[in-house]
Amino acid sequence: MPADLHLAHVSDVLLSWAISGYALAMLGYAAEFAFGRREAGRRAQTAGRVAVALTVLAWALHVSSVVVRGFAAHRVPWGNMYEFSSMVSLVAVTVFLVLLVRHRVRYLGAFVMAPVVVYLGLAGTVLYAPAGPLVPALNNYWIKIHVVFAMTASGGFMVSFVVTVLYLLKSRWERRNPTLSLGPGAAAAVEVGAAPGAAVRTTARGALLAWLPDSAALDRVAYRVVAFAFPIWTVAIITGAIWAQQAWSRAWGWDPKETWSFITWLAYAAYLHARATAGWRGRPAAVLSMIGFGCLMVDYYVVNTVITGLHSYAGVK
Repeated sequence: MPADLHLAHVSDVLLSWAISGYALAMLGYAAEFAFGRREAGRRAQTAGRVAVALTVLAWALHVSSVVVRGFAAHRVPWGNMYEFSSMVSLVAVTVFLVLLVRHRVRYLGAFVMAPVVVYLGLAGTVLYAPAGPLVPALNNYWIKIHVVFAMTASGGFMVSFVVTVLYLLKSRWERRNPTLSLGPGAAAAVEVGAAPGAAVRTTARGALLAWLPDSAALDRVAYRVVAFAFPIWTVAIITGAIWAQQAWSRAWGWDPKETWSFITWLAYAAYLHARATAGWRGRPAAVLSMIGFGCLMVDYYVVNTVITGLHSYAGVK
């Protein structure tokens, strides 16, 4: 059945609005940082609340875009890299909103929205593919199982990467400013007791990091998100092997996609194992987590667009 071009256009427009909403939300979260001082607390809270409302609105538009895309193509809306990127971004925003409900993590807003906007911008330009039927290799019910797990885990890993980067920046700042590590709302304290010139320099460089929670809290959030995503990635690999057995009469053949998926799994397994058995915390664990995300990016972008293998049909077009 041919794709419904009108619905496909509606889906594209909805995604464009969603990207705009995420971008405006990012600015709102950034404004909360800018006004995040004691003398401007109300403005900071207002900017943060508006940013959250914009995030929820953009999320709803994003969900609508995905649903309409599915109706337009008469199939599940994750059959190519464009659609997969859209879904991973949607999962990342969903993870952020869930964390926002359960924990006070509004400080993550700007840092989650930024890669989401870039990811969706890249999807809508470089990776864009018109709505159409699935290629024969993907026209199997396992796409509704295996790919869902892969998208969910990837979105979680994206959020954990953002938090890990913030952890590394915050821990470095704490080592250099041991008396100013006061967590959110402490940016004003950076200015106290310093000479005017020094205050300006310190505020410009450190107010943002002073506003963040302490590095230990960031480390815990990053760990919890990885602990959530890793079992899902494990199931994605297992279901992928089952699908491969049905499609190619072998469960595992060290195809580039399979290999890099397994390398990604090993990196995150090492991260969790090191924390659980060796008591790794802080920078060593963070480095392992970032290696894992780097492997995930190779698995997704390099393998899908550069390396030829059995999974090459998952490329741009």
